[in-house]
Amino acid sequence: MTRAGAPAVHLVDASYFVFRAWYSVGLEMTDADGMPVNALYGFSRFLGDLIEEARPEHVAVAFDESLAGSFRNAIYPAYKQNREPAPPELKRQFALCRELCRLLGIAEFASPTHEADDIIGTIATRLRAAGHRAVLVTRDKDLAQLIRDGDHYWDYAGERRFAYADIEGQFGVRPERFADYLALTGDSVDNIPGVPGIGPKTAAALLSAFESLEAIYAGLDRVGSLPVRGAGKLAARLAEHREAAYFARRLTAIACDLPLEFSLESLRRRKPDLAALGVFYDRHKFGPALRRQAERLAQH
Repeated sequence: MTRAGAPAVHLVDASYFVFRAWYSVGLEMTDADGMPVNALYGFSRFLGDLIEEARPEHVAVAFDESLAGSFRNAIYPAYKQNREPAPPELKRQFALCRELCRLLGIAEFASPTHEADDIIGTIATRLRAAGHRAVLVTRDKDLAQLIRDGDHYWDYAGERRFAYADIEGQFGVRPERFADYLALTGDSVDNIPGVPGIGPKTAAALLSAFESLEAIYAGLDRVGSLPVRGAGKLAARLAEHREAAYFARRLTAIACDLPLEFSLESLRRRKPDLAALGVFYDRHKFGPALRRQAERLAQH
């Protein structure tokens, strides 16, 4: 149960914004050594604008260390293998983005075995137990499963915010059922196969009638009466692919129990280190706009 007046902790899914900057800012932006800094610059603009607009008291930024090194790859080697690996020029900039966070006084996290989603899920879940709300700054649909009463899903790039009650209308099912939904439909973005023949409408209908994947399989005898196309054959299809559905959910469910060391106080936004930021910006040949923004942030 969230407490009225408890601070909302802003949890930022960094990877989307770093990749967005990589593709939207030209590679001709380079540092003094001729190395690309386009993603770093775009991420710097995003993060400064976010902090200036939201003025969060507590904030954390979560990064992905690798597209192929999480525990999910150990379970299913094909997980996310449909994606091109990040080029070396971009990998280098991820490290610089983490350095930028520290200089701006913002807590940042990454894990060699878990994804940014799992870091965000762990922080949100642990702080929720103490009564704190979360604002998830992301465009990743997977993170919708973390939203609970009092939280917000903030699609910053799309200028849209969704409260708990909005998630079903936007994503098809209630947050608590979203991992099960993806286990049934599969997730082509992450290369996760689902149950063959079950699309979004059928999965949503199943999870409207049943509370969970377990409840669906416990009530297979009732599936045939659902008002969905092909309901008569649906129970047999589900039974045939039971193992695949449960296996997929091991991949779609966000881990919320990482052994992260943090406290609410450690997530408190600190004043930027203006001197160190000046050196950082000079090294990467950034102009005065970011400096002026950092100076404004230091005043609040």
